[in-house]
Amino acid sequence: MLNLSAVQAVARMTKGELAAERYAEALLARCAAGKSLNAFITLEPQRVLEAARAADRRRQSGSRLGPLHGLPIPVKDSVNTRDYPTTAGTPALRDFRPKADAPVVETLVNAGAIVLGKTNLHELSYGWTSNNLAFGAVHNPYGVACIPGGSSGGTAAAIAAHMAPLGIAEDTEGSIRVPAALCGVAGFRPTTRRYSTLGAAPISPLFDQVGPHARTVADLVLFDRVASAQDRAIIAAPLKGVKLALARDYFFAGLDSQVERLTSGALGKLRAAGVEFVDADVPGLAALIDLITDQVQNHDVRVELPKYLRTYGAGVSFEELIARASPDIQKIFTQDMAPGGPAFVSEAEYRAAVDVHLPKLRAAYRDYFARSGAAALVFPATMVTAPRIGDDSQVLINGKPVRFDIAVARNIAPGSTAGLPGLVLPAGLSGDGLPVSLEFDGPAGSDRELLALGLAIESVLGPIPAPSL
Repeated sequence: MLNLSAVQAVARMTKGELAAERYAEALLARCAAGKSLNAFITLEPQRVLEAARAADRRRQSGSRLGPLHGLPIPVKDSVNTRDYPTTAGTPALRDFRPKADAPVVETLVNAGAIVLGKTNLHELSYGWTSNNLAFGAVHNPYGVACIPGGSSGGTAAAIAAHMAPLGIAEDTEGSIRVPAALCGVAGFRPTTRRYSTLGAAPISPLFDQVGPHARTVADLVLFDRVASAQDRAIIAAPLKGVKLALARDYFFAGLDSQVERLTSGALGKLRAAGVEFVDADVPGLAALIDLITDQVQNHDVRVELPKYLRTYGAGVSFEELIARASPDIQKIFTQDMAPGGPAFVSEAEYRAAVDVHLPKLRAAYRDYFARSGAAALVFPATMVTAPRIGDDSQVLINGKPVRFDIAVARNIAPGSTAGLPGLVLPAGLSGDGLPVSLEFDGPAGSDRELLALGLAIESVLGPIPAPSL
């Protein structure tokens, strides 16, 4: 049962071949076995089993069953849930219980899903390690001394460890894709605003986007079908003659040797399957990212997070939230958001980022895809495999020190800044058993086409071995 995909599990439960309660019991047992990974902040087995029994009763009564019938889905603990606290991984929200599910959770539950607890994350989603000083670090199932990536590290760790086949994550600047890459699971960040992000602790409405982690692209497709309310089937696209773009100057520079080796091998497999590669760089990409990404996030979070606290009745002010936050988060907010801080973003800087530079970035990508004829841009999702917990200031790449944020976030930042759909798939395991993954970014709005491409690419790249708890 633990190896079933979401599609397979739902099919068996819908047919009555597998009781939802029995399936939930198996997943909960796996969660208990992997408790030391610290993937969950809140997990209430009895609540899950009660919901599973209710799903079995619906099937037995002949009621119409939804496309997610009986499927337990872990939810990142920055996404509002009515029946569980929503902590956003920070102390001041430890007891915050929203009055309603976020729309994306409500949609999944109405389709038959069961909330399988709330997963651990980087505090306030402001980081890529999920080394949460308030609720404890999340550990990577492929190397427990290593980070799972962040901020949605708990969801990725749970999916990788077979605690569930499908989970809810969220991505502002890599928070779906970095954990997917470092934990060796499939991750999908849709075009910005494809799914509702209401009821999720925000950073910036320009970048924030909920999305799924899974172990198969078919399960990402299932999630997209429900969350987007687009019920038409997505079929694997033929790879022969498909063009994929390589922007080597930006995305391939300075890679760890293991990442470079496995990336090269994966691209070779795709070439053998008929993919045509187009070498072309995105003009001015690095400069535009430097003018947009941090400026928008550091400005918007100080506006949007207080609004979220008021709107959903969190009972705590923004000032109190930060005063009670962990020291690492306090430091970031003091330096980057507080007036007078060294990285404080003025209104003039913000308006230039949003009104001048962001349109240029979006136009550059539109022109790039039109000029290259590529269905997607492909690159290694991160420059390194998962660093060790605590190595969050710099990492060694081929013996040279590199800033941590560059090593894990350089490659994922452009796609989310431009609002593109991004699909992460594992490419293999390094010599020390850690996942290496590729990201495929498509043109804005090409979500269904990118998922169709992913179905085919997944069959060529093949699966990676499951981790051993």
